[in-house]
Amino acid sequence: MRVCALVLLPALLGAAGAPELRLVTLDPAHFHAAQFYSGALPGFSRDAWVYAPVGPDLAGYLTSVSQLSERSPKPDHWRFHVYAGSDYLDRMLSEKPGNVLAISGRNQRAIEYIEAGLRAGMHVLADKPWIIAARDFDRLQAVLNEADRRGLIAFDCMSQRFDIAYQLQRELVNDRAIFGELQTGTADQPPVRMASSHFLLKTFNGMVNRRPAWFFDIARQGEALADVGTHVVDLAHWTLFRNQALDYSKDIRLLTARRWPTVLTLDQFRRVTGEPEFPAFVKSAVHDGKLDYYANNSLLYTARGIYIELQVSWDYESPAGDKDSMLATYRGGLSEVAVRAEREQHFLPEVDVTPLRAVDRIRVKSALEAKLKRLGSAYPGLTVREEGQRLQVVIPPSLRVPDVQYFLLLAEEFAGFIRQPGTLPTWEKPNMLAKYYVTTHGVELARATARK
Repeated sequence: MRVCALVLLPALLGAAGAPELRLVTLDPAHFHAAQFYSGALPGFSRDAWVYAPVGPDLAGYLTSVSQLSERSPKPDHWRFHVYAGSDYLDRMLSEKPGNVLAISGRNQRAIEYIEAGLRAGMHVLADKPWIIAARDFDRLQAVLNEADRRGLIAFDCMSQRFDIAYQLQRELVNDRAIFGELQTGTADQPPVRMASSHFLLKTFNGMVNRRPAWFFDIARQGEALADVGTHVVDLAHWTLFRNQALDYSKDIRLLTARRWPTVLTLDQFRRVTGEPEFPAFVKSAVHDGKLDYYANNSLLYTARGIYIELQVSWDYESPAGDKDSMLATYRGGLSEVAVRAEREQHFLPEVDVTPLRAVDRIRVKSALEAKLKRLGSAYPGLTVREEGQRLQVVIPPSLRVPDVQYFLLLAEEFAGFIRQPGTLPTWEKPNMLAKYYVTTHGVELARATARK
């Protein structure tokens, strides 16, 4: 939910194109950055450097690294060198002990760190979100243009693309024998619906996983659509417009948007953060002794005329012990293709196909079975099981990739773009702009609507 970036210095890549890479982490504040150390990275040195201010964010990061290392097949693989001080950024820039920079911090500072990396002649791989406010959109465009001017790669790190459920959904939505023709829909009946739900209070082994108090400052963290919503928008465009470039100025039209708060009592805030009082930076959002945390957004928009409805929300705690959930549905002329990660699926993303008419069921099922057979070389063992009206795609456990490995796969993919110039898809940059236009200007629209 915060930012995690990976930066490579091309001058250190060497003529051979495959040198030993040396990893440096800057200002870590979330476990995403620690996930780079969940296993050995091929071609990377065992030595790793960390530069950060002294504080609980650094302590939490090092704890996460330690826990991930203990579960790794090679728990003693990484050798860390840590510098903690207020001049961490200047110290890192002056020493430059490595050629790979991982940035993990508050969302608000993401674009600043990315700019610094490019100015230093570095390639950048950054997790979402790069920006959380519409006023920074021009800054994002300038960053990407600067990367092009310098011949550098600036790549957005979209980890959910590595989930097999979303990969399969993308395949099925783009198969006309299964899905039919893509429908444009209407405002009342959008063919694409995405809902992402999260909980603020989470426990592990009976202990509360603390969130830093600044997480509740939307000026630093961003509202839901601009933060975790980045993944939701990315999946929608990645699925609908496979290998196609979007033009945000022509293809995107924002229609309606809402924002609403999750209201926290002081006791609830204390429990999730460990802080005794509401800090000064959220006082303006405290009313009658309760914090209005604007962590929820909905948005209706069109992309190339296709209606898309999004909802991203945060509740305080699940009374039933539920986990974060996701529902992504696409309706075509023949069927609806869905990914569900809800209670019924034990919060594990599953794919199903629902024929829209009984008369089409046999041919849709036949087309689905044929498609899974063709995918067998990449995804062996996929089968179809009938679940009422749904045709469930049964995914063998052997094809599931643990979330913690997504960042290892991202680092490997990104290194490939560096070592083989010209392999970064040309649609990534324009689609990144379209995505952040939707997320940041969607929040702006929600705020404007609330002021009316």
